[in-house]
Amino acid sequence: MSNKQNIKQIIQEQFKKCAEDPVYFMRQYCYIQHPTKGKIKFNLFPFQEESLTTLQNNRYNVILKSRQLGISTLSAGYALWSMLFNEDFNVLVIATTQDVAKNLVSKVQIMNENLPSWLKTNIVTNNKLSLKFANGSQIKAISSASTGARSEALSLLIVDEAAFIRNIEEIWVASQATLSTGGGAIVLSTPNGIGNWFHQTWADAETGVNGFETIKLDWKLHPERDQLWRDEQTQLLGERGAAQECDCDFISSGHTVVDGLILQEYESKCIEPIEKRGYDNSYWIWEYPDYSKDYLVVADVARGDGADWSAFHVIEVQSIKQVAEYKGKIPPKDFGNMLVTVATEWNNALLAIENANIGWAAIQPALDRSYENLFYTYKDDGYVDLDIQLRKGYDQKDKSQMVPGVSTTSRTRPLMISALEMYMREKSPVIHSKRLIQELFVFVWLNSKPQAQIGYNDDLVMSFAIALWLRDTSLKLRQQGIELNKRALSQFQKTDTTIYTNKDKNPNDTWDWNNGQDNENLTWLL
Repeated sequence: MSNKQNIKQIIQEQFKKCAEDPVYFMRQYCYIQHPTKGKIKFNLFPFQEESLTTLQNNRYNVILKSRQLGISTLSAGYALWSMLFNEDFNVLVIATTQDVAKNLVSKVQIMNENLPSWLKTNIVTNNKLSLKFANGSQIKAISSASTGARSEALSLLIVDEAAFIRNIEEIWVASQATLSTGGGAIVLSTPNGIGNWFHQTWADAETGVNGFETIKLDWKLHPERDQLWRDEQTQLLGERGAAQECDCDFISSGHTVVDGLILQEYESKCIEPIEKRGYDNSYWIWEYPDYSKDYLVVADVARGDGADWSAFHVIEVQSIKQVAEYKGKIPPKDFGNMLVTVATEWNNALLAIENANIGWAAIQPALDRSYENLFYTYKDDGYVDLDIQLRKGYDQKDKSQMVPGVSTTSRTRPLMISALEMYMREKSPVIHSKRLIQELFVFVWLNSKPQAQIGYNDDLVMSFAIALWLRDTSLKLRQQGIELNKRALSQFQKTDTTIYTNKDKNPNDTWDWNNGQDNENLTWLL
């Protein structure tokens, strides 16, 4: 056999080995651009080889990873291998920004350029955001804001840093039509709290619910890292940052307003409602009214743009027990009428409606129907000050200096969130609703402000926070009423005389009462 024939045979054998095994292909022929060392051979670590094998053998893969493990580069290599050895193989890369997605495409280009001539393929289109090979295979980079996931059929979808993509749920739903012909997906990310789509996908994959194969890669898998390196990361990133970037710790990573461990404990105690009411079954009830108890109904009204929800909670005041809850999309006026009906059913509960923006539309039905126990806030206070509220007399008839509802302002919101965090830290409330706990999982600190993660809602959370904040107000108002009743009742003494007398000097006054010493008019009781 001539040298030429021998070389041809070797190439054929090598080509076959590469086509069959992405690990062999990448280990033998792929080069990468190292940030400090320049162009180097991609010497795979054992955990990278195992990950490649998993990607090859499973259609859907979710990767929970530490930082700087080369997994994005590994995904690029896997994409290149798929494109080289399959005609018309269509890869779409989605990331938080277009630049991040473009970076993965660039890695594919660099790897292809450094392959031996007999292995690489010609690039017929290269516009930095996409590459198209001569065999019809292509890779395209888009940001999460694009609608590219809805376009042509995909062979492989790569979602980089999925936990940080605001509309990832929408993207995933849209991609299903394009993957329906047998395409696969690689979803990779460091953690970003619990309750979001990435966390839920990972959790469901671990229990075998959704068909994803799990790949967990923490910092310890890297053979060149030790505890000293990990300690340095804590110094650089802080405890939470290091837990997120290195340890694959969902709970510590999320910066949730309420501690994640507490939320997990609450989640384990959630129960199904005993009744679901409403045309959409969104009014959930765990207990029926006890007419010996006092209740608080607190509502957060949707803005009206369809992006959020109207929500309310019914809280038993003394025990801080959640007994009912609503979350749905309903016109504000209808929501207001619903609130009056619900509050009436729950022993004429103190009804507090958040009055910002369209909230007034929900308050108006309560005013029109003269609901007697509607919560008011003093105009000059701007927030509920119990001492002032009680001193002025909350239940006074003249409400000219008061506004109906609860005002959520820059002053009151921190107080509400503080009440939420304090009550939850002390584990005082009794919470039955999994819907509420799920919202709390994604209620995090963003830019030093407590709010729902981008793409999620906090309607149940905010109405619950307001309820906890007003609970003390409600309790003290109730106690004030009790004290007034006690003072009134204390003036009644046991005597042998009839309470109501009809003395000659005032024969028409049936409210004249002989207290044993004198006659007293009882109309003050009215």
